Amino acid sequence: MTEKYWEVTGADGRQFASPLPGQWGGHRGGRIYGRLDCRAALQAIARGGYVRQRVFFVHEEDARAAGYRPCAVCMPAAYAVWKNGQARC
Repeated sequence: MTEKYWEVTGADGRQFASPLPGQWGGHRGGRIYGRLDCRAALQAIARGGYVRQRVFFVHEEDARAAGYRPCAVCMPAAYAVWKNGQARC
């Protein structure tokens, strides 16, 4: 039996084959990540966009380390913390 691997993005922003599936979805162009069931992402995918720029992360920490921000739609509390941190810069 062949092992299954998923293409995910690591904390360094590089993609690699992982034995674990991505638990978080992201958009490479917008540098945004969120839940796989995010309403905004699913709507964009249904319209035919977004898919070419889609990336996946195994851990939320990897997404943040790679420079992605939380989605305001599916992660409003994490987004608010991120936004408040940006205001201080």
